[in-house]
Amino acid sequence: MRLAYFDNNATTPALPNVVEGMMNRFTDGFGNPSSAYARGRDARAAVEAARESLAKLFGCAPSEVIFTSGGTEGDNNAIFGLCGPGDHIITSAIEHDAILNSCRAFERQGGKVTRLAASVSGLIDPEAVRQSLQPNTKLISLMMANNETGVIQPVEEFGAIAANADVWFHTDAVQAAGKMPIAVNRIGCDLLSISAHKIHGPQGVGALYIRRGTPLKPMIHGGPQERGHRAGTENLPGIVGLGLAAEAAMAGLADGTMDRIRSWRDRLETTLLGAIDALDVNGGAAPRVGNTSSLFIEDILAEAVVVALDQRGISVSSGSACATGSREPSHVLMAMGLGAPRARSTIRISIGKQNTADDIDYLLSVLPETICHLREASPLYQRKMRGMTRK
Repeated sequence: MRLAYFDNNATTPALPNVVEGMMNRFTDGFGNPSSAYARGRDARAAVEAARESLAKLFGCAPSEVIFTSGGTEGDNNAIFGLCGPGDHIITSAIEHDAILNSCRAFERQGGKVTRLAASVSGLIDPEAVRQSLQPNTKLISLMMANNETGVIQPVEEFGAIAANADVWFHTDAVQAAGKMPIAVNRIGCDLLSISAHKIHGPQGVGALYIRRGTPLKPMIHGGPQERGHRAGTENLPGIVGLGLAAEAAMAGLADGTMDRIRSWRDRLETTLLGAIDALDVNGGAAPRVGNTSSLFIEDILAEAVVVALDQRGISVSSGSACATGSREPSHVLMAMGLGAPRARSTIRISIGKQNTADDIDYLLSVLPETICHLREASPLYQRKMRGMTRK
């Protein structure tokens, strides 16, 4: 059976050179980066080389990059490293659970949180951010690109609002990294988090940009690693893998790879809109990263589509991987005002560097047929069609 993986916003396969670079650090290239002898110095050099690659990806100084266990840790550190009881945070209702659940925990500790809804197109209104400022506002945390719809937020406007109000600004760039340029000075953010496994690197490692002078308290205490920001022996293979993935991300933006992926996504949407009745693109009117398509398919539950496509070797999702198994409709689509029925009938297709034009052709050959069969088997859909015929 042919296999085609289209859930790259959940996780991506590591690139071959990433795996190769990591394998050496499990065997001959192992070493503790804090050790003074040659093997330790070699490990330290590998960590710092990866840090320089991340600094180039972010457009910052290497000293402003620390390594983490992933986007969730970076998001948590941004909130709890800057804010305490009595402080106020502005965020949105479409953020990843790493932010939403951290904010809930922050409230239990005596903090205050304002959660902004999104427009039907998936955008957060900068004026709503400005109007939400309070005298005790300490942090604005708003994502760069949404994990379900791919909608790109106006982060530069958020950064300007934060700077004018003398408020710290963090952006979760987990779904933006590698899909669009990141320039922290242009964005105006003080903190920015990414995760390696979203850019064809390994799972369990990420990076956090910390603007020089930002008084971020550490979450993990122990040794002096990461200049005191994050104690513990560094994940050497993971950090090396992240550095190589960051280099590949920059190359993909420069050599046309991401433009090709965007053209595949656009072809996919255009073809499906013409082939399947009652289909729509969530966030289609807003700027989006080029690999993501959130498709509403009327009268069919997303889970049924996911299962049917899986039987044909095609992997798509019904939303965020972190919400898989939840009976609740997508909080992102609900915050956009699209309603529970639409949220429960939405699938997400996300393309990665490992995909090919043949993969797109295969998906286009299978999905319309799959939807047709599912609708034929749906009593609700058939009753609806009979009602329309009688009219």
